[in-house]
Amino acid sequence: MPSKSLVPLLDGLRVLEIGHFVAAPFCTRLLADLGADVIKIEPRGGDPARRWGEMVDGRSLWWSMHARNKRSVALDLKSEEGKALALQLVAKCDAVVENFRPGQLKRMGLGPDVMRAVKPDLVIGHVSGYGQDGPGSQRAAFGVIGEAIGGLRHLTNYPPGTSDMPPVRVGVSIGDSIAGLYAAFGVMAALWQRDRKGGDGAARTIDVALTESVLSMMEGMLPEYGALGKIKQPTGGAIATAAPSNAYPSADGEWVLIAANSEPLFARLMELIGRPELIGASGYASNPERVENAQELDRIIGEWSRLHNADDLVAKLDQVDIPNCKSYTAADCAADPQYRARGMVREVPDPHFGTVLQAGMVPHVPESPGSVRWTGPDIGEHGKEVLQELIGMDDDAIEALKSKGVL
Repeated sequence: MPSKSLVPLLDGLRVLEIGHFVAAPFCTRLLADLGADVIKIEPRGGDPARRWGEMVDGRSLWWSMHARNKRSVALDLKSEEGKALALQLVAKCDAVVENFRPGQLKRMGLGPDVMRAVKPDLVIGHVSGYGQDGPGSQRAAFGVIGEAIGGLRHLTNYPPGTSDMPPVRVGVSIGDSIAGLYAAFGVMAALWQRDRKGGDGAARTIDVALTESVLSMMEGMLPEYGALGKIKQPTGGAIATAAPSNAYPSADGEWVLIAANSEPLFARLMELIGRPELIGASGYASNPERVENAQELDRIIGEWSRLHNADDLVAKLDQVDIPNCKSYTAADCAADPQYRARGMVREVPDPHFGTVLQAGMVPHVPESPGSVRWTGPDIGEHGKEVLQELIGMDDDAIEALKSKGVL
């Protein structure tokens, strides 16, 4: 490892975010975590996500992490002066990321042609529900709609016939986050092609749909339907392609995940639970056979797991090197020594909360580690700083904009 850290990976990159809620802001948070200068334009009333999740004294704890490392500029983009300021910022940026409904920025007078008139090689990342074109492009969508149309909501449900409850959702805005990940990857790929040695210097458009982002994660769902007419069904805690791989009950009321679907792992697990006769036996000799008998296999393993507390199960499984873990709660994640050792769970100073527990940076880059330079800013906290630094605006001009309600 180098004797000292290098500069952050994205040092020198400047990205303008015209986003709200989750998907585009998640994309830009990833870039900001790795050192990019992300300038977030938000309405003077603030991003609606500022009021999501648990609040302390009217402030969202999630916002502290969701908007970290970004500079906030509050602008009235409905005003001509606000749009003019936004374009001046665009001219100083490498990329713009937005997640309005397709065409909304154009209707506001900030379409791609207008932005590229001031920054010809601008990379623009669009994140929307259904994509920028096609018959469904104007339909309203949030992450959960992307999850449903992408097939995920169906697959996270209980097995058919076991429950009449609504299809189970993941519990976080996973569709938005997946789309944000794809957008970050696309923006960086476009910038690499534009700016690398021998690159073409050309502008590019990144078009990411929530629905398509989720669908792309669905493994063999489409190939199996196309070739066999098979509609992949939900399997509850199990998975249709591997066994044993499920959550098993413990004596103290917790759940322990056990994944022992290769032949060596299955053999070690059967020795551990006292059922060595199943090793190589008909119906259990290969993964496809075990998948066919997964329900019975889960019953056998569950009978054994119920005899032990969760911590004892983990210790026994670790001893024979079988992948396993308790089903973690937030408290478990916060206390996990591996997360703590790698800085993936960290206590971050926040001017409003004292300290706040946040997730660390992914990916982990030892030579150029990302950092939480500051937590989620107040509305427009960096407006004066950004306008002075990038546009050269003086105090009187800034105060005049504030008095007009533009800034």
